[in-house]
Amino acid sequence: MSVREIFDNDNREIYHVRTHAAGPQGELPLTPDMLINRPSGDIFGMTMNAGMGWSPDELNRDGILLLSTLGGLRGPDGKPVALALHQGHYELDIQMKAAADVIKHHNALPYAVYVSDPCDGRTQGTTGMFDSLPYRNDASMVMRRLIRSLPDAKAVIGVATCDKGLPATMMALASQHDKATVLIPGGATLPALHGEDNGKVQTIGARFANGELSLQGARRAGCQACASSGGGCQFLGTAGTSQVVAEGLGLAIPHSALAPSGEPVWQEIARASARAALQLTHKGITTKDILTDKAFENAMMVHAAFGGSTNLLLHIPAIAHQAGCHIPTVEDWIRINKQVPRLVSVLPNGPVYHPTVNAFMAGGVPEVMLHLRSLGLLHEDVMTVTGNTLKENLDWWEQSERRQIFKELLFKQEQVAPEDVIMSPQQAAKRGLTSTITFPVGNIAPEGSVIKSTAIDASVINEEGVYYHKGAAKVYLSEKAAIYDIKHDKIKAGDILVIIGVGPSGTGMEETYQVTSALKHLSYGKHVSLITDARFSGVSTGACIGHVGPEALAGGPIGKLRTGDIIEIKIDCKQLHGEVNFLGTDIDNILPSREEAAALLNARNSHPDLMPDPELPDDTRLWAMLQAVSGGTWRGCIYDINKISEALQDYINKP
Repeated sequence: MSVREIFDNDNREIYHVRTHAAGPQGELPLTPDMLINRPSGDIFGMTMNAGMGWSPDELNRDGILLLSTLGGLRGPDGKPVALALHQGHYELDIQMKAAADVIKHHNALPYAVYVSDPCDGRTQGTTGMFDSLPYRNDASMVMRRLIRSLPDAKAVIGVATCDKGLPATMMALASQHDKATVLIPGGATLPALHGEDNGKVQTIGARFANGELSLQGARRAGCQACASSGGGCQFLGTAGTSQVVAEGLGLAIPHSALAPSGEPVWQEIARASARAALQLTHKGITTKDILTDKAFENAMMVHAAFGGSTNLLLHIPAIAHQAGCHIPTVEDWIRINKQVPRLVSVLPNGPVYHPTVNAFMAGGVPEVMLHLRSLGLLHEDVMTVTGNTLKENLDWWEQSERRQIFKELLFKQEQVAPEDVIMSPQQAAKRGLTSTITFPVGNIAPEGSVIKSTAIDASVINEEGVYYHKGAAKVYLSEKAAIYDIKHDKIKAGDILVIIGVGPSGTGMEETYQVTSALKHLSYGKHVSLITDARFSGVSTGACIGHVGPEALAGGPIGKLRTGDIIEIKIDCKQLHGEVNFLGTDIDNILPSREEAAALLNARNSHPDLMPDPELPDDTRLWAMLQAVSGGTWRGCIYDINKISEALQDYINKP
């Protein structure tokens, strides 16, 4: 193609061009005091606002900033002009407009800015996943810079939905200690009537390769899964869990998480959230009044009761760091998960795989919190974005018409009883639901690891609630190599997969969802275990142990394992105790004690082929170094400026 073909020479309209225009009519609402005492930026901001077409006489109103992860371009009919990276940010302009209309109606001035976000589903198995977790820190930083770019904003409203954009938004809001902030969750995608959910549909390649799905079946399933053009995935993955955590923190209004995207209630949540933000500004309630140590404990309890994603072990500490609150430790997580029963039956944990929209219809977060209140677990005196305490919110919810009508609609439309989705503690115990997370230790994971024990297939757990697996390791240095073997029939029931070098220093701590999802949806998968220094998608299930520390590239014992080594895994799903240990070099050479086995393992060199992924971006390498200095994964992969500064000073001052 030549330059002549790039330009459309037949379009003569381009020569009808203005080089001057009249400019906006009217006058700015300036006073002598404003002209003398206000910064020039304030005045010039009004000039630009008038240039954008806002009525000049309204420009001295309070500014409210809408901060969103919006992506894609929608036409007037809702059809894409340009595709978004995922549904979770595609329809957010609808919620933003609904909120902006309320702000304008109440004589305030809405502003809107955007920091879009990636899709973990789209980047699974690609180098794009290397940017997934590091993106969160960078996006939060940009969001904070944008907030500071409107210095006189009276409130900030975040609008976000998905895995990394929503935690990034919460981190940015949490840092606004002296401003009012509210989070609008972007809701959930509608499930297809006869389609697979967004988690299962990501396994069509593995199921086809193993002869468990036809080509036509794969084609149809891949097309049909998403029944609405907006919202987060229909399962309680990281997106859905982040939404319920935002509400559990008191940062989102009651009964706002997991609403069906595009529906009238979803739009009304945006309007109600805007009204809440305006009310906070009038009452003088700011973020530091809402995000307290007690609020974070409440959110962790909600996480445990829902059976949420293990990725929130990375995000909740990061939000707490920005809020200036206590950063939860492993001991805090263990204590809360031992106290709190799982009460919610949704994808991916079951026992019945309801989509998350059903949890919203059954009462959502406030319904779960009513049960937690009955157990005496919640801090009810915390302030929330409604301007009321949690106790006041729950008292309202318990008697509300909204609660009753949505429950009735769930039964009428889906023939699902609300109490089968959100159970009482007594009903949950009868159904065999166990607490959410266990933190296995052992000679492979001396600093700890994580398993969503509630998601292990019940058929491989004994009557005492213990999952036990002893077998030979198959060691892989990339997720790509492991999924290749799964697709080529080289993984069998009884295998223990070990994927090393995929922690922060190797791949930016990628998700290994290609592997975990395949194991969930292949017939033999429940008899295979996985151990890795990577992390998991929130929809992952099975005996999958991640976040192993120290990571392989930091000299951790996991990086010294070899194919054929004998490994023993014990997970007590009731008492939340777990161990993952190297026992010996083969089944005939089991060492007499764990200590002797540890000594043998530690005496080895790391795997000879262990190295960071050759395609690891420099940006992610920098993130890995900064978060490591700041405390690593167990402090949420944060940037602790004081620790980073100390490390740099120590380096500069070295003799």
